[in-house]
Amino acid sequence: MKAADPVTHIGQAYADRVEVRGRDLSGELMGRLTFTEHFYLLLTGDEPTEEQRFFLDLVLVSIAEHGMMPTNVAARMTLAADPGSLQGAVAAGILGCGPVILGTSAECARLLEEARASGREPLEIARQIHASGGRIPGFGHPVHRPLDPRAERILELAGERGVGGPHVELAGQLRDAVAEVWGKPLTMNVSMPIAAVMLDLGFPSAAAKAVPILARTAGLLAHLAEEQERPLGFLLAGKAEEAIEYQPPDART
Repeated sequence: MKAADPVTHIGQAYADRVEVRGRDLSGELMGRLTFTEHFYLLLTGDEPTEEQRFFLDLVLVSIAEHGMMPTNVAARMTLAADPGSLQGAVAAGILGCGPVILGTSAECARLLEEARASGREPLEIARQIHASGGRIPGFGHPVHRPLDPRAERILELAGERGVGGPHVELAGQLRDAVAEVWGKPLTMNVSMPIAAVMLDLGFPSAAAKAVPILARTAGLLAHLAEEQERPLGFLLAGKAEEAIEYQPPDART
């Protein structure tokens, strides 16, 4: 990546105002934009259309919370160990927000963009990934079977509102190709519709990773608020220790 000029286009604080993306924060944005709309403005430099706002809201709601996931457990245990470090506990949870826990929306976006750019057929893509022993992003889920209700709802609303375009169509074709190549249907998890709908609505591909992180931050803060009222962190740590058996080495060297 080339070194850029030392400038930012996002915002600046002055003595009498704050400017965000060329707009006066208190005079133009506060009281007019929702947080979702403001996030889109911060991320892209533009204010969202109605459909962009609707589906950004939808995606944020869909993945903000998913139960006592390892990210939430790590955050709770961190807060239990240092009750004054809310920011540290949030950071501990966010650090675990990789593709295994938070989903593969970024990988799905990359797959969809590369497939469209190359013109390769979904069946060819599925066969190549399967032959290499790889996993195709956006398919399979340890809990949601045979369908991920979040994924189906996103696709349903995309159809109802007429925003499904070539990326949503390609995602559906990949679902059929995966079922044929793997010899059984695999759950299309929420990551694939997130990527497909966002791309069809003109979101930058980088948003496919940024948006889930923002969403999960809200969930983490909820878990940490509950942790402050009803502590579970040390209980979780104790259960982990109980579940693991210590076995000393047979002989010391």
